[in-house]
This record gives sequence, structure tokens and C-alpha cells, in this order.
Amino acid sequence: MIRQGIDTVEISRIEKLLEDLDHEGLLRFYTGAELADAGEGPGRARKLAARFAAKESCCKLFPKEICLGTIEPVDFSVVKNGYGKPGIEPSAKGRAVMDLYRIKEIELSMTHTTSSATAIASAEMQPIRAPWYGKVFYHLLPLRRKVVMENLNRVFGETLPPGEIVALAQAFYGHHLRSFGEFLRMPFLTQTQKESLIRIEGGEHVEQARELGKGVLILTGHFGNWEVSTVAGIAQFKEYHGLFHFIRRPLKPKWFNDLVMRRFRKAGFGTIDKAGTLDDILDLLEQNHIVVSIFDQFAIKQFGVMSEFFGRPAHTFKSAAVLAQFTGSPVIPASSWREPDGRHVLKFEAPVEIVTEGRTRDIISKNTKRFNEKLEQIILRHPEQWIWMHKRWKRIQED
Repeated sequence: MIRQGIDTVEISRIEKLLEDLDHEGLLRFYTGAELADAGEGPGRARKLAARFAAKESCCKLFPKEICLGTIEPVDFSVVKNGYGKPGIEPSAKGRAVMDLYRIKEIELSMTHTTSSATAIASAEMQPIRAPWYGKVFYHLLPLRRKVVMENLNRVFGETLPPGEIVALAQAFYGHHLRSFGEFLRMPFLTQTQKESLIRIEGGEHVEQARELGKGVLILTGHFGNWEVSTVAGIAQFKEYHGLFHFIRRPLKPKWFNDLVMRRFRKAGFGTIDKAGTLDDILDLLEQNHIVVSIFDQFAIKQFGVMSEFFGRPAHTFKSAAVLAQFTGSPVIPASSWREPDGRHVLKFEAPVEIVTEGRTRDIISKNTKRFNEKLEQIILRHPEQWIWMHKRWKRIQED
């Protein structure tokens, strides 16, 4: 598939924009780096016109998302590499939309005359490569394949052709087969081998959050090989031994849950049953500990609120939003994934901005939606490495 967008902007239009708006006003359309790169003087309007045409051409790749207000021109900024070649650096929202269409990057071609600037945006697609064992599992041992395909079609049905969705399902089965093998292999690895298997990114976000003294909430889900990356990755934070506590429900079968719990305890992690009391969690946060919330599963009516997840209503746990509101604890998104070379990455991101003004019910609803949006972005980066067999959009049983 080839996706292209083209746009032309009159330079006089940008000259008028520069006359009418100050620097703060221009930031509605450009990033600070773009404004600095355009410089000052007579050539400024021409350079900014070319950049605006580039933004508009990117938007034309995604007409539905533009109409819905999911993205805006400002979500695509023009950057140059070391050789002066222009390219696109998307915002988090822009990157999520690109990932939804499996677009790896956007190539730019820009030109101008004395009166106008034109840009062409060409999307480079990200191929989906399913391993042979994933294809075999998909056809011969289709564990919950109906649920997997229903979920994938909910998310990608309007952006990917059917064959690509099947390939994504096969890659999903391949990922989880490989994950199970890694899980069984873990006890036989030396500490050095475990540490070389995991790369940690963004650890400074956890450190800075703890400096506030209000505890830390980690927002995460079933990303990558979560059992392996969690144990081998967080165990490298020696100074945090005994400070991480996971809210989780028991796994099935029991022998598997017991095995996982032994590894968690050995690594110095605490666990909190999902049915546990709120007081336990509040006590830990007051002691400036780190509480990990597995946020990507269906929540029963008692513990959840209806929120939007990939554009569809999904009952979602409200506990993270409630805790963030009443404790002031920063919420740090965390995820993991396996790279092509077999190594794993455990990444902590900057805190989610929390809504604090308004009615309590509205605050919980808005923050829960923000948390879901962050999970969407994480899932779309490596969609084959999420747990699509879970019934995330299950209906609520009414009283």
C-alpha cells in the first residue's frame, strides 16, 4: 500500500499569520524548534510556509482522524537530519495514528516558488512479519482465536486489510510462544545474563517521582514478556528492593501462579491481591513506595467505570484515577517489549498529566480516559506483543 498527501500554501497567508500572532500564538501551529529553525528576516515566511504545507500534507494521509479531531497539523513537526534532509517527527498522538495504520515513518519532499510552498508526504509502511511457529499455532492450535480476531478487527479493521490482520494475529501467537520459552529458561540464566537481556529506559522518571514523597503509581499492562522483563528488569534497581508492589489477581493454573509469585518474592517485589483493601495501597503510598497497577483488563461493575478504549466503550478500573486524585501520587506509564535481536526493553515514561479541577466523578472519568489513551499508544507501538486474547470489551451485566 502507498499513502501520499500533498498540499500547497500561499506564502502571503503565512506572512499575515506572522503579523497577527506573537510567539505564543504561533506555537498553536509550530513547535518551538520549527520557529527557531526558520530564523528571522525575509525568508522566514517562506520557510514556515513550507513547513505548514508539510504538516497539512501529513494530515491528508489521515482524513478520518482529522475530521474526528484526533490529530491536528501541529502533531507533525518538520525536523532535519545531519545532512539537512527534512523529515517528520510526530507527537505522541501523531505517532499513535501512524502506528494504527502501520506506518513506520513519513518521507517529505518540499519546494517553493516566490509565492507558494508545496510539500508531498509519503508514508513508509511497517511490514508485519509472523514467525513460522506463530503461523503453525494460528492454524493448528488456535487458542481463543475467535476472541483474538474480534479484538484485532475492533482496533485495526478500518485501517489494515484482512490479510495484514491475520499476519498480526500470527505474530501475536509467535510472540507468546517465544515468551513462554523465555519464562522457562529464566531460572537457568546467570545474573549477568539476565541483566544483559534487559535494557532499562526512563528510570529517571521513577527517581524524580519518588522525590515528591507521595509514592508512585505505575500504569502498565500485559506488554511484551511482562513476567520476564519485570523480574529481570526491575531487579536491577537494587535501591528499590522491597519498594515495588504489584496489584494483581492470581493466575491460572495455580502451579503457574505459584511459580510466578516465587520469582516475584525472590526479586524483592510485594504483591497486592486485586480484592485487597484500599487501606493497604494507601499505606504503601504514604511510605513513598511504588504501586504497580495492571490497567489493561476488563473491570467488573463494582470496580470500574465505562471509558473509551480504541474508540469503543470498555469498562475500566477506576482505582488508578481515584488514587491519583486523592493522594497526589504521580502516575508513571511503564511498558516492555522484545526487540528483533531478542533483547527486552523496560521503559518508564514521563508522568501522565492529571486533571484535578471539577466534580469528583468527572475527574475520575477524564483521568481514566487519559490512562486508556496512554495504553493505546503503548499497544500500537508493538501490537503483536499485547494480550489480544483477553475479552477487554466484555459487556457489563446490568442489575
